[in-house]
Amino acid sequence: MSEVSAPVPASSDKDRVIIFDTTLRDGEQCPGASMTFEEKLEVAELLDAMGVDVIEAGFPVASQGDFESVAEIARRAKNATIAGLSRAALNDIDRCAEAVKHARRGRIHTFLSTSPVHMKYKLQKEPHQVLEMIAASVARARGHVDDVEWSAEDGTRTEMDFLCRCVETAIAAGATTINIPDTVGYTTPSEYEALFRTVRERVPNSDKAIFSVHCHNDLGMGVANSLAGLAGGARQIECTVNGIGERAGNAALEEVVMAIDTRSDVLPYRTGINTRMLTRASKLVSAVTSFPVQYNKAIVGRNAFAHESGIHQDGMLKHTQTYEIMTPESVGVSKTSLVMGKHSGRHAFKEKLKELGYELGENALNDAFTRFKDLADRKKVVYDEDIEALVDQEIAAANDRIKLVSLSVIAGTRGPQRATMKLMVDGEIRTEEAEGNGPVDATFNAIKALVPHAAKLDLYQVHAVTEGTDAQAEVSVRLEENGKVVTARAANPDTLVASAQAYITALNKLQMKRQSLNPQSAAV
Repeated sequence: MSEVSAPVPASSDKDRVIIFDTTLRDGEQCPGASMTFEEKLEVAELLDAMGVDVIEAGFPVASQGDFESVAEIARRAKNATIAGLSRAALNDIDRCAEAVKHARRGRIHTFLSTSPVHMKYKLQKEPHQVLEMIAASVARARGHVDDVEWSAEDGTRTEMDFLCRCVETAIAAGATTINIPDTVGYTTPSEYEALFRTVRERVPNSDKAIFSVHCHNDLGMGVANSLAGLAGGARQIECTVNGIGERAGNAALEEVVMAIDTRSDVLPYRTGINTRMLTRASKLVSAVTSFPVQYNKAIVGRNAFAHESGIHQDGMLKHTQTYEIMTPESVGVSKTSLVMGKHSGRHAFKEKLKELGYELGENALNDAFTRFKDLADRKKVVYDEDIEALVDQEIAAANDRIKLVSLSVIAGTRGPQRATMKLMVDGEIRTEEAEGNGPVDATFNAIKALVPHAAKLDLYQVHAVTEGTDAQAEVSVRLEENGKVVTARAANPDTLVASAQAYITALNKLQMKRQSLNPQSAAV
């Protein structure tokens, strides 16, 4: 048995809501949202610093990579409880225990389907067999750790009498948290609140566990249902940054947290989240998954604190509360509306960087300012997002062994398209000309000729950082080589330049991976 303390029952602190983040597990199950080992560690570190109570770091039995990422996150976590997900199979539970054993506070989260449709078609089990599996799996988990969560998969479509028997069985076997998820986003707020009230009233040992909500957003009610669960007595909310997740996603962490923070008059609860880090978390998760946040996304969307209408602007100038129910600073957005352009000076640029959370050394600042001036000459308005993309790229390139010197491309209706590229590789200038089926293909072929490699291009994605025909293009590239996967991004008003920079950044990351595995392998 580990030395982890059991969670304090909700009754001892009835207003405290536990924030359980499953971005790294349920969020990553969103098609196309897979993260690399390093990216998972980066996200977990930020969630831990932000005050997330429980980080569900992955599904350890799913793959060796998932096991290793959960184990490493468990070793590094400073504050949060680290949970691993497990099916009801005993070997799954043992594998999960192995992954979380190094955490200061480790949790095993095991689940089993309880709805008629799941039991009949998915499990092909009778109700009495399901109850036996619940008892055995929870007891096995409790033999490893003191903090065990049990989930009734498809709980909102489960018959109430049977759901109550399942919950009672799980608590009797040692579960300290009971999660009744809306797995398919089917329920409504009034139904979900009533479900928790009924279960807590009818299950005799319900006071021995904390109840949890886990809501999917198939009908757009994930956040509303989560808050309704609190009214029904739940005190843990399972959610993801930006609401990413399977199908239509999960309840968004930033939305449930700010709803509680802003409407304390009707939601008399509190969380331990540092809300000023919400925007930073949103941007990080968006970047590592290559899933852009919609402009009008609540709390963290680009337009969440933007006002273009003349009527709105007039009201905001007279009093900010006319059209804003929370301050931008409260979620980590600068209140400054300073517009940066080609006439801005170095001091103004430095102050803008501070507002955006960047502290650069003198040389890095000079380089970033030079690139900013080049960008401002090509754009009428330089937005905060432009500056962030520019500086992020500058930081990433600081120690790169491969650097883009110049690129010129011949494109149009008459093919083949041709790219002429000059790279600096370990201080040596190399030049190459290559053809391709389109300008991007020609550009990438030139890179391959200059830096021979066997990496496979798994993803190439382009979207605009800001609006307008002069907007910066942000390009995401994912390369795979011998099982090693890296993702890189770059932004530039020229899409082809951004494409080349993203590809080169990915190659630099692969080189760093090779060196970490084999320090003697230093050649590019």
